[in-house]
Amino acid sequence: MVENRRELRNVLGSFPTGITVMTAGRDLPCGMTANSFTSVSLEPPLVLVCVSRTAAMHDMVLEEKAFALSVLSAGQEQVARRFADRSRPRGRREFEGVAIQQGGHTGAPVLLGSLAWFECGLAAVYEGGDHSVLLGSVLDAGRAPTEEALLFYKGAFRRVEGPTV
Repeated sequence: MVENRRELRNVLGSFPTGITVMTAGRDLPCGMTANSFTSVSLEPPLVLVCVSRTAAMHDMVLEEKAFALSVLSAGQEQVARRFADRSRPRGRREFEGVAIQQGGHTGAPVLLGSLAWFECGLAAVYEGGDHSVLLGSVLDAGRAPTEEALLFYKGAFRRVEGPTV
């Protein structure tokens, strides 16, 4: 068992991940940066995201029973930083200066300029230590023509370089 939390965090950081902004709330929206996102199934279409039980997002998703995920493109590092900043304004002010549209199925904000997006109904919630594993049933999804993704690797934001041959 790994006893040093910092070392475990460094080891886990060796796995590059995409960056999403998870949103919820039709009337009083909230958002957060999340990189613990993955596809689960194509039939039925399912995704999962892990959220700390102390995050405002956690209670909002449980209340709304729905959420949206916007997969950030390479040019959206500032958006990732904004929604990761615990001192940011909350509620509608949280989205000031961020181009969004309201999701047609969930009412949650979907970030414009994203690489891809998902609107999800909450299908199940599982305990995962200090987080909850939220399983989302994909209600709608789309993607942009851009292929430049924003990544998080070894504690820093990175951009995908061209494909290797």
